[in-house]
Amino acid sequence: MPDPREAIAHLIDIMARLRHPETGCPWDQVQDFSTIAPYTIEEAYEVEDAIARGSPATLLDELGDLLFQTVYHARMAEERGWFAFADVAAVISEKMVRRHPHVFGEAEARTEAAQVAAWEVQKAAERAARAETGTLAGIPTGLPALTRAAKLTRRAARVGFDWPDAAAVLDKLEEEAAELRAEMRNGSEPVDRERVKDEVGDLLFVLANLARKLDLDPEDCLRGANRKFERRFHFIEQSLKNEGKTPADVDLDRMEALWGEAKRKAASRD
Repeated sequence: MPDPREAIAHLIDIMARLRHPETGCPWDQVQDFSTIAPYTIEEAYEVEDAIARGSPATLLDELGDLLFQTVYHARMAEERGWFAFADVAAVISEKMVRRHPHVFGEAEARTEAAQVAAWEVQKAAERAARAETGTLAGIPTGLPALTRAAKLTRRAARVGFDWPDAAAVLDKLEEEAAELRAEMRNGSEPVDRERVKDEVGDLLFVLANLARKLDLDPEDCLRGANRKFERRFHFIEQSLKNEGKTPADVDLDRMEALWGEAKRKAASRD
């Protein structure tokens, strides 16, 4: 197993050489925080995908890619005289020690629920120290919209602004669906796309809340639905390919029949 300090030092050196203004890589030389940020987000999702697929080898590779993103941002910050990778490691280490006094200090042992509550108190104090005020302060705008919706309402729920239970959220879902239907049945007048967009947004927001009330991650729910759709549609394409056809060669009824067959096959395996 490689020595961790040597491995990190080698990676930091590689990044410095890539960014060297004279001998570095032309592509890496011209990047900045804004151009690299999308890759950082993409790599985080690829880590999640590797976990979902249960592939240790892929997870190893993707975690390396994600670590490289941290090194990349730290290198650009060092070039500007802001901080270096060692500062990043030191700050997160200090934060983890501070947030776990029951492990690194004298505080009593905590249950999982008590730790979550204490964690939120600590994070609130840290937001206050950064002059981030308000119940919803500090929730990144760059989060996936469903995740941010769940976080916004979870934060609001802490001060009592919440539905009483999941059934109440379902009632709200039906209300929002009715409002969307009303906008889509706008008589003979053209549909107001902005109003429809607003109503679809409300519907998605309530769905994110429903997932939260059921203690589910809305992004995870949707990722699962995406994977299921991919499997079933692949079954349609493969079945038609066996017949020498493509989806473009058949009508919707035929594809829906194959979709139903895919569902039945999946149910029989379960």
